[in-house]
Amino acid sequence: MGVNKKGMLEVCVDSYASCVAAVAGGADRLELCANLIIGGTTPSNALFCQVRERFTGAIHVLIRPRFGDFLYTEEEQWEMCESIRRFRELGADGIVIGALRPEGVLDQEKMRELVECAGAMSVTLHRAFDMTRDPRTALEEAIVLGCRTILTSGQRAAAIQGVPLLAELYRAADGRIDIMAGAGVNSQNISQIHDLTGITTFHTSGRRGTLDSGMIYRKAEVSMGLPSISEYEILRTDEAEVRACSDLLTALTFTRFQSSGRMSQ
Repeated sequence: MGVNKKGMLEVCVDSYASCVAAVAGGADRLELCANLIIGGTTPSNALFCQVRERFTGAIHVLIRPRFGDFLYTEEEQWEMCESIRRFRELGADGIVIGALRPEGVLDQEKMRELVECAGAMSVTLHRAFDMTRDPRTALEEAIVLGCRTILTSGQRAAAIQGVPLLAELYRAADGRIDIMAGAGVNSQNISQIHDLTGITTFHTSGRRGTLDSGMIYRKAEVSMGLPSISEYEILRTDEAEVRACSDLLTALTFTRFQSSGRMSQ
């Protein structure tokens, strides 16, 4: 069996238009969510169905009922479990979850219930991991819980800043769980992150700035959400940026396997 020469590029999208751009750019997997501008929340069933029809590859769905911390009430836990069951029925390939206790550790009871709801779907522990007190303990706990991937920035604001911990986590994982670098990942730093950590699995929004709204009449005095966010700027995945990331990752991992003498013939 030949060795896979390519790493894995997951693109997080929160609209059908971003999905189209990500797929055209060569995304290996999609993380589907809503409201990326506030870190992402659970997407609608309707959006999932639209994207599932377009994309035949793997779709992982973010399960996050609200903006804010990852300390969830019993009612929010029930909501997350019901969302997981519904997306499983609709054909999702994986879920992206995380729940913490007040002390800054994984809430293993809640996490275990969410994993059980997922059934055979792949489970990613999202960046709630980056809010834990002890990432090394959280790594081992995620493995025991049955998570297949940890999405992390190395507990920093951006992955490029977290490379020391990312490298340590990658070594400690030792193939038992996939370490996926995310937060601020783009075509300008994938090579550097890879070289410093060995990581070949990356998570990006694939954006290159914002799009201007098509609205002609604009009400500057009214804000429908956070006052720091313009109502007339649209965040969307850029096809060319995704392609650049994908091409870089292909070249990086091909070179890595070639130099190790393990390249398939």
